[in-house]
Amino acid sequence: MAINVLVVGAGAREHALVWKLAASSRIGRIYTAPGNAGTQALAERLPLQATDVDGVLHEVSRRSIDLTVVGPEEPLARGLADHLRAHQYPVVGPSQAAARIESSKVWAKQVMASAGVPTARSIACNSLAAVMAASDEIGLPVVLKADGLAAGKGVVICATEAEVADAAQMFLVDRALGSAGETVLVEEYLQGMEVSLLALTDGETVVPLLPACDYKRVGEGDTGPNTGGMGAYTPPKAVDGTMVEAILRDTIVPTLAAMRAEGVSYQGVLYAGMMLTETGPKVLEFNCRFGDPETQVILPMLNADLLELFVAVAKERLARFPALDWFSGACVGVVLASGGYPGAYTTGHPIRGLETLPEGGVVFHAGTRWRVHDIVTAGGRVLTAVGRGPDMATARELAYATADAIDFEGKYVRRDIALRELE
Repeated sequence: MAINVLVVGAGAREHALVWKLAASSRIGRIYTAPGNAGTQALAERLPLQATDVDGVLHEVSRRSIDLTVVGPEEPLARGLADHLRAHQYPVVGPSQAAARIESSKVWAKQVMASAGVPTARSIACNSLAAVMAASDEIGLPVVLKADGLAAGKGVVICATEAEVADAAQMFLVDRALGSAGETVLVEEYLQGMEVSLLALTDGETVVPLLPACDYKRVGEGDTGPNTGGMGAYTPPKAVDGTMVEAILRDTIVPTLAAMRAEGVSYQGVLYAGMMLTETGPKVLEFNCRFGDPETQVILPMLNADLLELFVAVAKERLARFPALDWFSGACVGVVLASGGYPGAYTTGHPIRGLETLPEGGVVFHAGTRWRVHDIVTAGGRVLTAVGRGPDMATARELAYATADAIDFEGKYVRRDIALRELE
């Protein structure tokens, strides 16, 4: 029987999900809410914002949608999955209570402490004076993190007291992030290689996906401000099967168990952002959803039916699902951004070259929309150009060839994605 699916969200992550779901032999109709210019080729667009919980519930009922997959964190933090489950609609995504693992950095730290999960030392603060005192206690450099959801803008690395004071002023006094910054974590700065490990869980069984590395700073050599992500690759040489098992054992499984002990069951994707330090892997953050841009490089490597996998998650049948099979080789994704991002940028610029990509190259849309007969830019991160190959060098070459085949006014591409894997 064909399965109708709704993918909630509008980014390249959601385009990648739609693209992979469309390959399933059991896929029926695919809907997106709201989607983008890229998803429109594969799915029917519903004119809803991802955060419109009531609207999504209404459309799921009206259109006989069998499975909903939630991409972004905000609708999960607003309880979208709870609303759907309350009406017996299967969904891939955690409850509002479980989504606090991302929507409250302070609560996440409390869960990690109770689970004995290795992570950076931190102190929660509600005033400028408390932040300065915590910074002195932990020792520079420190990381300031807004407690709530901040769309990738809630983390500031501070090397001096002046930078600490400026960041604390921005969060706590100027309220640049609104209520998300009412509480600030002052955190120990961890050094090492950053990796992402995403795992699917139905509440009991936990299945890891391929590890990946993303690049958060806008500039080459990891310079400039943080972004939503400028590129990613999988698999990193530093994370073998033994390390994946160790991260599952020491981090993901105990965190899920600690949440269950508080009466919070987790069903969906748990994303562990890890730092590989000299003393072992430590958690930087947890996210309650698929990563972006990691999803764009992980899904092309999956040699399995994503729809069947999601059904197993939603219906608590993951233990019966066959072991995941992955393509050998590597996958690299490069983000094409608007000039000026993550600061001020302009939109509405026509995008050229989407019909003349190199063979094997794939492009996932993010900040795009149709304007009459043109696809134009509509956001900071516009596209992710992806290449898969038998090795990292080949995958990287295809990803950049794909990125270079596309042009729009102000296009910016970071040129060092996955380069360290070749050095």
